[in-house]
Amino acid sequence: MARSAITPKTTYTSASKRAGSRSTGGNSQMKHRIGRVETQIQREVDDILLKDVNDPRVKGVTITGVKLTGDLQHATIFYSILDDAPDKVEAAQTGLDKASGLIRREVGQRIRLFKVPEIEFAQDKSVQYGARIDQLINEVRRNNLE
Repeated sequence: MARSAITPKTTYTSASKRAGSRSTGGNSQMKHRIGRVETQIQREVDDILLKDVNDPRVKGVTITGVKLTGDLQHATIFYSILDDAPDKVEAAQTGLDKASGLIRREVGQRIRLFKVPEIEFAQDKSVQYGARIDQLINEVRRNNLE
């Protein structure tokens, strides 16, 4: 039987070639998704600390940012504290570490993710740095007025 001229020839493309053709836009889409998840985790953790964590050591803690790994498996949550005395910062870190299991569970219930990331808390020193810069600027202004 002769093959009809109308029948298209079927070509098969390997999975690696198909994946490679999509990789140009996929990276920016993944970065955008990571950014959205970071923002959502930040909002939820802030709310959880306010409403669900009763530890007095974490009162006055503000969540300033979240950094997720590319595979969404680990989250570093940055915080600042109003009283930056070393003993208060250490107490806040201990309280946050102790509450991390509760926080992770609550995040898992509030955000739809395949796997809830492991949570680690780190003090955000940029707030202290900014306050120090403001202090130095004010000192220079005072010296110029004298």
